[in-house]
Amino acid sequence: MEYVSTRGGAGAVNFEGALFSGYAPDGGLFMPQRIPSLDRDTLRRWSCLSYLELVKELCSLFITAELVPRSMLNDLIDRAFSRFRHKDVVHLSRLKDGLNVLELWHGVTYAFKDLSLSCTGQFLQYFLEKNQKHVTILVGTSGDTGSSAIESVRGQKNMDIFVLLPKGFCTHIQELQMTTVIEDNVHVFAAHGNSDEIDEPIKELFADVDFARKYNLMSLNSVNWSRIMVQIAHHFYAYFQCAPSLDTTPLPVVEIVVPTGGGGNITAGCIAQKMGLPIRLVAVVNSNDIIHRTVQHGDFSLSESVKATLASAMDIQEPYNMERILWLLSGSDSCLMKTLMERFSMSKSLKLPEDLHRKLSKTLHSCSASDEDIVRAMQRCWEENHYLLCPHSAVAAHYHYSQPVGTPRCCLAPASAAKFQDALLRAGLVPQLPPEITALTAMETRSTPLERGQDWARELREQIEAVAQR
Repeated sequence: MEYVSTRGGAGAVNFEGALFSGYAPDGGLFMPQRIPSLDRDTLRRWSCLSYLELVKELCSLFITAELVPRSMLNDLIDRAFSRFRHKDVVHLSRLKDGLNVLELWHGVTYAFKDLSLSCTGQFLQYFLEKNQKHVTILVGTSGDTGSSAIESVRGQKNMDIFVLLPKGFCTHIQELQMTTVIEDNVHVFAAHGNSDEIDEPIKELFADVDFARKYNLMSLNSVNWSRIMVQIAHHFYAYFQCAPSLDTTPLPVVEIVVPTGGGGNITAGCIAQKMGLPIRLVAVVNSNDIIHRTVQHGDFSLSESVKATLASAMDIQEPYNMERILWLLSGSDSCLMKTLMERFSMSKSLKLPEDLHRKLSKTLHSCSASDEDIVRAMQRCWEENHYLLCPHSAVAAHYHYSQPVGTPRCCLAPASAAKFQDALLRAGLVPQLPPEITALTAMETRSTPLERGQDWARELREQIEAVAQR
């Protein structure tokens, strides 16, 4: 199994090479050269597996046994999920009116990113110990990625992590989950800008090939293939939990509703679909609706500005994983991707070719939700079930409530409502805070401010150099 860049200008690498890369050297994203295809018998056999076992089976398809022996791979994944609070790692709540909510947030930081990042942290540690190497991890976060990434590598001697958070655009709890981690290898920067703006200095540092090589720069954002790979399991588990029967021909279709920001989870769904899983994918977004406009009209163009919404982790205008989806749908046409992405990079506006748009709208359905829609969905879910949704999960529930009852459907829930007190209060609901989250407010914090007008890339560069000398 080898991995190639979506833009075709970088040599093929194995899983280790893809794991330790952020963007490919040509600016593209790594994808498997070949997507494995699963037959009906395999799907029926897998339908009895736990979430943990599904992750192991799926990862073994994308990581060769020569690189990581299967017994070691199983051990790494067991270790990754050892700190999760729920015995099943993830949990499906079956609520009224056919609302199925797959809770992906039972990890340390109460967010779905704990699932993929806990595995990625174990894979990194395995190769770093084996090769006696050190890496510098560079992460931009819209809310949850930063804390999950920090938890996956905190205290590790052969990794330093630099996290940029958008000051004022995360919830207070999300910020505290990052700034209260006082470890020598954790470096948090509070930038006075939005999620898209903090991505720019990170891209600049990765584009400096000599600097990136000297300090072994890598990313744990969902540009990293390892995260996408683990997230494929969400879709298989959701399907097996919600499919009425696997004894029919053809197999029944289940609709998977995916709250979408950077597009990692929906990319994983597209790969699962290509592997043969009979799912209908719905990308649901907030008022930052570039993916919705792309699916509906082929209009992959930025709006005038990022809108601050209740579903703050999805306040993203440049969903970089769309490049992976478009590459898949184009038949791995790297020349086309290079042309389209360079055009988008220059003008921030792109009209998809007609054929590619037709394939996209056949593969993905979409919906956007306003803050008012989010509040109504949170209120209705509480009134009918006494169940609290986070605002991102509520975007998915909003779509469900707009559809006729009867279609087997699963809504992915990316975070616990406990992290979004302001949104709950806005909906007239009472937050229920776990003691681990309440304790954050009394803890010491540490972060470095990045003000507007500063050269953020230079500040980061200097800090990385200083840490390396230490």
